[in-house]
Amino acid sequence: MRIVFAGTPDFAAASLQALLNTDHDIVAVYTQPDRQGKRKNQLAPRPVKDLALAHEIPVFQPHSLKDADQQAQLKALNADLMVVVAYGMLLPKAVLDTPELGCINVHGSILPRWRGAAPVERAMLAGDRETGVTIMQMDEGLDTGDMLHIVTTPISDTDTAASLFARLTEIGAQALVDSLSGLEQGTLTAQVQDESLVTYASKLSKQEGQIDWQAPAAEIELKVRALSPRVAVTFQLDGEAVKLLACEPLEQQGNPGEILASDKKSLVVGCGVNALKITQLQLPGKKAMAASDVLNSRRERFSAGQTLD
Repeated sequence: MRIVFAGTPDFAAASLQALLNTDHDIVAVYTQPDRQGKRKNQLAPRPVKDLALAHEIPVFQPHSLKDADQQAQLKALNADLMVVVAYGMLLPKAVLDTPELGCINVHGSILPRWRGAAPVERAMLAGDRETGVTIMQMDEGLDTGDMLHIVTTPISDTDTAASLFARLTEIGAQALVDSLSGLEQGTLTAQVQDESLVTYASKLSKQEGQIDWQAPAAEIELKVRALSPRVAVTFQLDGEAVKLLACEPLEQQGNPGEILASDKKSLVVGCGVNALKITQLQLPGKKAMAASDVLNSRRERFSAGQTLD
């Protein structure tokens, strides 16, 4: 098939690479316009664009696909199918209808659960025991199209958003290739989503990363695993935000926010229910450090009996 690919981050680049390993003809790639990176004079990572250029595939980076000239350009590519993976831009009906077989999407959840922007993190925060990837025929709604193929994976108590993203990236790329084979062979059966089961994965906010020591230790530990690295999980110390990068709940009681233990082996803080053993921190302007290293250099700021905001 003649395929136009649309995507931007690493999650999408894996699917593009999987397509490049097939006999399909990738005639063009659409990706978000280049953006400024966190450091001055540095561009943000652009995995899909760099991969396309490495394979000498034409790259288009429009700010919108609502423009008639952009739509005409897409139509001129004469694609059989458009594959969309974390593109980050809404496709108008004119674009959805342009390829002969329409547009399909690789979505990181088991639809109709967790439609929207942050399905991986929302699944973890909700305590879901399973997630997956859905290959979906796109329509004008937000992740509302008919489902073509679903692959599932369990969510373990040790998973982080990063580990789950990595697994779903691999699963999604293979599911996409399998779905294209099914489309060619006519073996895929589209399934309408059950609207009664819909949940929405709203965008993550910076405020969600603020620690409330009144919460149970298990809840705070889950927040660290689910939000990092997209949202910094922080607490206040001397008016500065300290990032909490790794921790584990303990069956120990103490006042919420009180440092219960501070020695070479551990930093333990009381919570609303049980306590939290902190194993990795990042002080303002510093690199990530093991809690034991932080205690060696900043013991006076983390002495037992102090209370964290």
